[in-house]
Amino acid sequence: MKKYLFLGIMVLCFGCGCSQKSGTERLFNGKDLSNWNFVVEGDAVPADQVFSVEGDVVAIQGKPFGYMFTKEKYGDGTLHVEWQWVGEATNSGIFLLIAEPKNPFPNGIECQLHAGDAGDFVLLGGSDLAEYKQAEGEDRPKFPVVRKRAPSNEKPVGEWNKAEIRIKDGQITVFINDELQNNGTNKVKEGYIGLQSEGGKILFRNVTFTK
Repeated sequence: MKKYLFLGIMVLCFGCGCSQKSGTERLFNGKDLSNWNFVVEGDAVPADQVFSVEGDVVAIQGKPFGYMFTKEKYGDGTLHVEWQWVGEATNSGIFLLIAEPKNPFPNGIECQLHAGDAGDFVLLGGSDLAEYKQAEGEDRPKFPVVRKRAPSNEKPVGEWNKAEIRIKDGQITVFINDELQNNGTNKVKEGYIGLQSEGGKILFRNVTFTK
């Protein structure tokens, strides 16, 4: 009897998919961008001219400037994002713990994807990290930066890169292609997640969040 009960439970779990999820949510569902919002600088063009799905990947044109962001907020967990440059390596970013979406920049932390600088933190829209130290007597720059730890380990145009970003109680830890690149401490514990349009065309895939 116990054997049949166990088998029944297993069938139910596989049928509903609960054994497969393990707390991981696909932020990009592989089909459309229905669970994202969009910002285009100055509302210059319709968002679907900048953000679209090509096959099973997200395609972001890079111009005009803007970003797409999740409809839900996220706190503690691990964000996984893969990206690939098209044509040339230019500029983009992953926005974290967005407290307030604005046009053209949100209040949030950017994990920089600019070619050669992937893993830098850029403090957007008045956001802050404890690790940022402003030089005495100098005005705060418009886009303060907390530099990554190690030399660039990014892959060339046409190959997929991977970012794993762990968030715990506002502490952000960034791995680029499995190498630790940065740590930051934010007072904001929960916020939206965004992908940036800036510079040139970029593709994203396997965008997931695991709680």
